[in-house]
Amino acid sequence: MDFVKRLLATLARALFWTVGFGDADRGRRLASNLAVIVTLAAGLGVWIALPWYGVLGVAVVLALWLLLTRSGRLALAATHIGIASLPQRWGASSVIVIGIAGVVAVLVAMLSMGRGFQATMNSTGDETTAIVLRGGSQAETNSVILRNQVPLISSLPGIARDAEGRALVSPELSQVVALPSSADGTDVNVQFRGIGEQGWAVHDSVKLVQGRKFNTGLREIVAGQGAQKQFRDLEVGKTLKLGNQEWTVVGVFASGDAHDSEIWTDAQTLATTYNRGAWQLASVRTEGKDGFEKFKAAMAADPRLKLDVETTKAYYAKQSGQLNTLLTILGTVIGAIMAVGAVFGALNTMYAAVAGRAREIATMRAIGFRGLPVVMGVMLETMLLALVGGLLGGALAWLVFNGYSASTMGSNFSAVVFEFKVTPELLWTGLKWALGIGLVGGLFPALRAARLPITAALRAV
Repeated sequence: MDFVKRLLATLARALFWTVGFGDADRGRRLASNLAVIVTLAAGLGVWIALPWYGVLGVAVVLALWLLLTRSGRLALAATHIGIASLPQRWGASSVIVIGIAGVVAVLVAMLSMGRGFQATMNSTGDETTAIVLRGGSQAETNSVILRNQVPLISSLPGIARDAEGRALVSPELSQVVALPSSADGTDVNVQFRGIGEQGWAVHDSVKLVQGRKFNTGLREIVAGQGAQKQFRDLEVGKTLKLGNQEWTVVGVFASGDAHDSEIWTDAQTLATTYNRGAWQLASVRTEGKDGFEKFKAAMAADPRLKLDVETTKAYYAKQSGQLNTLLTILGTVIGAIMAVGAVFGALNTMYAAVAGRAREIATMRAIGFRGLPVVMGVMLETMLLALVGGLLGGALAWLVFNGYSASTMGSNFSAVVFEFKVTPELLWTGLKWALGIGLVGGLFPALRAARLPITAALRAV
């Protein structure tokens, strides 16, 4: 039995040495450190996911402890001493502030991109306008509606009608064309939409702000305000070549949603230019929410119409979901990578601060400051610097990116113009990230300060 124990011990030491730990004690220390890192990462994740009332609860508990307990009051005194010495360490302390400000600014900017795109898509359409696509189609680009199906759609109940009793149904086409961008002249995909005779009445949120509407049968274009800003040659009176034909821009419209990124013309003219024998979708104005339900039920009950129906609001919100999720994940990953660098910067700065204040900390320990007040003093100092960095980064993101206009590819492979939206929710998220980085970056230097031998520290210069 003793032989077996000795053999197992020898194998264990060999294993630790083989993987680079050197010995069993070093391996145990490494495992312990890894466990601490995993625990801190998990705790940081919980902190970032904490709702505002959870953060408020933590702040209230901490404030009560600082004000009502002896250890808390000592921690406040230790924090005051540390803050008073910041002017002598402003260079090193600014590393924490600037590093965390950079993390928060980049994180909030990335997330505001997704929020802006989602807000643009969510504002497109409403609950009383339906979009009709071929059964199973996920987007306009892969949908086909036969021309003989349009009269059948127009005869269904629940559809709103104009003063002359005509059904508000607009058969439409969606053609992706390339236009030179205003920024550098490179070709960018733009959605060229052809709308039917009732198109303006169906899309009643679209308002002409310059020029006039296009005439049926003529190669005339009206451009969205967003498209006009992002692309060249869309001013009223300009001509451009699309589909080997000359088109004239006769007007500019505003909708405040995804349609602002498009250019519109007459559907039949577009079909003739690009040799289209069928439509891709039908936009329908219904008689309110009840009208939409009647229209959808009648569509499902007609065996001649193998078509899908949903509200335009639901359709465009669904189109934004995947991209918003991608941008959120991308922003979080980039923010996390930068946060690791900021944590190491905070660690180095606070370790140097603890080493430079060794005699001061030892003096506090000698006159009655216990380990907990010293730990909290260093932690609160780091958290204060992190708070300043978070506020600075949030302010920078709001000043630079809020309302910034950009474009990205939508589900139909054409550009969608949108504005970055730096919301209070995103600023709050960035602030929690800043405080989390300060918490992790100050923890180990604080523990070191609490464990600093009093006699050794007093001998240090």
